[in-house]
Amino acid sequence: MARPWRIEFEGALYHILSRGNQGQDIFLSDADRHLFLDTLGEMADRYGIDLYTYVLMGNHYHLLLKTHHANLSKAMQWFGTAYARRFNIGHNRSGHLFQGRFKSFIVQNDAYLTQLSCYIHRNPLRAGIVQRLADYPWSSYPVYAYRKKAPKWLKTSLILSRYSTKNPHQAYRRKVQNYAGEEQSLFEDLRYGLFLGTKSFADTLKKRFVKTSPQSELPQQVKLSKDVDAATTIKKLAQALNCRVDHFRDSLRISKTDKMNRDLMLYLLWHSGLYTNRQIGELFGLSYSSVSSRAAIARKSIREDVTLQKKVQQLNDLINV
Repeated sequence: MARPWRIEFEGALYHILSRGNQGQDIFLSDADRHLFLDTLGEMADRYGIDLYTYVLMGNHYHLLLKTHHANLSKAMQWFGTAYARRFNIGHNRSGHLFQGRFKSFIVQNDAYLTQLSCYIHRNPLRAGIVQRLADYPWSSYPVYAYRKKAPKWLKTSLILSRYSTKNPHQAYRRKVQNYAGEEQSLFEDLRYGLFLGTKSFADTLKKRFVKTSPQSELPQQVKLSKDVDAATTIKKLAQALNCRVDHFRDSLRISKTDKMNRDLMLYLLWHSGLYTNRQIGELFGLSYSSVSSRAAIARKSIREDVTLQKKVQQLNDLINV
């Protein structure tokens, strides 16, 4: 399978996401989480990277970072290999730990830095792991919100400096607590499946880095040549699953099989990171909030069913995830 294309330049700000292979957990103990953070610090030091926020979930993680050199791929390749090797040795296992290559989104620094940090920190709440973020120790949120001791490699001043108050930690805490209503709109500004920012920001980088007539086999470059149409993608998936999309909106006609296919398609679109919850909800006649819950249910079913896992791998090729 062709590799996802990367845009790399000095001073680039990225949102990084990586998941466990076939949805498996990438942490089996707190010792693994400490190992992960130690390895993350090594990467920052070795490759000249500023790490701003992080959250460790069961089967995936999020990072917000900046590269001082155009070396994101090298840094993340080293990190993924180093952690997986150390994890495997510690658990006497072998094989892949992560699901393919990591996903990266280029972030417009000024307007989106704080918003994205709030989104990343709220992951444990959205997943229903905790009722209060203060109870979740495996993210950088306690450092920002409660002045907890930070790893030496964590850079907090850039985000906290945006609060011109005597207590920026309290101000940030309130921002995160009140951010639920803004989450819905953040990824409306995800453009071409790669840039999080204004249209002018995305178009400037697209013009600078993307060829107008892609000739390589790199799938992400092809996606950048035109906007990704979710409706077209759904038609492809429906044909592959031999189902009718119009049945999904009809509560009287929708069958158990239709519901399963709907949730599988919904999960694939959600997991790709190319579409917002609002876009997905409109296509299936669902509310924004129900998209995340349906995706979570589908993910659980996929993790427990080998046949579904194989089907997901086949369908992923249709949307070049």
